Amino acid sequence: MTALPHVDALCAIASPYRADPECDQLFHAAMRELSEYHCAQTPGYAEWLAANGVDPHALAQLSDWSTLPPLFANYFKRRLLLSSSGEDALELTSSGTTGQKSRMRYDPRSIGAAQAMVDRIFDHYGWNTPDTPCNYLLLSYEPAGAITLGTSYTDQFLCKYAPVNRAVYALRHNGHGNEFDPFGVIGALQEFAEEGLPVRIFGFPAFLWFTLERMREMGLPPLKLHADSLVFLGGGWKTHADQSIPKAELYRRLGEQLGIPDLRCRDGYGSVEHPVPYVECPRHRFHVPAYARAFVRHPATLATQAYGERGFLHFVAPFITSAPAHSIVMSDMATLHPGHSCGCGIDTDWFELHGRAGNTKSRSCALAASELIKES
Repeated sequence: MTALPHVDALCAIASPYRADPECDQLFHAAMRELSEYHCAQTPGYAEWLAANGVDPHALAQLSDWSTLPPLFANYFKRRLLLSSSGEDALELTSSGTTGQKSRMRYDPRSIGAAQAMVDRIFDHYGWNTPDTPCNYLLLSYEPAGAITLGTSYTDQFLCKYAPVNRAVYALRHNGHGNEFDPFGVIGALQEFAEEGLPVRIFGFPAFLWFTLERMREMGLPPLKLHADSLVFLGGGWKTHADQSIPKAELYRRLGEQLGIPDLRCRDGYGSVEHPVPYVECPRHRFHVPAYARAFVRHPATLATQAYGERGFLHFVAPFITSAPAHSIVMSDMATLHPGHSCGCGIDTDWFELHGRAGNTKSRSCALAASELIKES
């Protein structure tokens, strides 16, 4: 394994939202180190930098990482890009139901770094409770065989923070694919309320909303889940952004129908192309952890936008050695804000999501999964 001391030191920072000059210096050193690594270990990367105006031999002078030529996340739907360490690494995919499936490889160092970031964020919020068994409702695909779908892999991983008493999947495997099982989900929630253990609900928010709506349509009385229950969502809503439910409304209904307080309801943002965890703070803002930096790019010119202006999300994060995805532009539109403007006490920048840009045929796991609602 190639020695990358600055990368390893940055990924080992214990405080996930640390913001100070020393941390900034370490971040710069790690970005330079990882960029030089990919110049040496990823075929074509040095040429890519040079073709986009960055001298691969002068990375030591670079400090404005918004100028490091990014790759677009959608590019990974067309081509698998690998360094030498990615050749035989773990492969994860997005759903890609229209033929556009992102493929990413994660060597042990890269996936370990990303998972350690989640460890520290769960520790930060007090969600790592190894002595408290929980029941789990996983609003994602029930696996059949090896788990390669990124969302299923993530949900399985998140179950490590509290012992699994029982786990129920919302998208059941039927031998040919997966189908949403609303009555099974409702029955599981009723049983969980009777059993009295904390409940952890992970996965797509659309299925949780649909479950709450079905409970209301059936005239079912509210449930009272354990006070230490946790809702941690991710993956987005339905196909059309104008049909999505505001998170505040979803969280209100979770309190009303399941007895889960707002403080225990959080959303997470990430992707198979960029698995750095962006987790809502108590005020439901996505703060950028110390292991990454965020920018916003103008949708037409790709120029870096100021705070408060909309554009494509651009992340830089020096953790992944198996693919040159340490500077990546997402297909989501967002606005970036300074950390102090949140008021939650976290000093790192935070971003506000505005949905996926454009009207293309590319689809995420959440969009594919949302179609199962129509079939239920």
